[in-house]
Amino acid sequence: MTWVLAALAVLNLAAFAAFGIDKARARDRRRRIPEARLLQLALLGGSPGAYAGRRVFRHKTRKQPFVAQLHTIAVLQLVAAGVAGYFVFLR
Repeated sequence: MTWVLAALAVLNLAAFAAFGIDKARARDRRRRIPEARLLQLALLGGSPGAYAGRRVFRHKTRKQPFVAQLHTIAVLQLVAAGVAGYFVFLR
């Protein structure tokens, strides 16, 4: 269980950093991190880090359909966590 929490912490840190790096590259007009990679980090478990990065760096806050895709990933993760919690703790 500890390794799962450590992996999630690393993923969230990576997602947060990726948003910061992408924002800096956007300002400098350099090669960007693909949106698919940012969404992939969120999908793998880095949604909180992605949301924190969006807020702190004010990055990708109005870009559609990116925002909708990120919200969809987060909702699916919440549902999956709820279902997993039900089977682990309530059954």
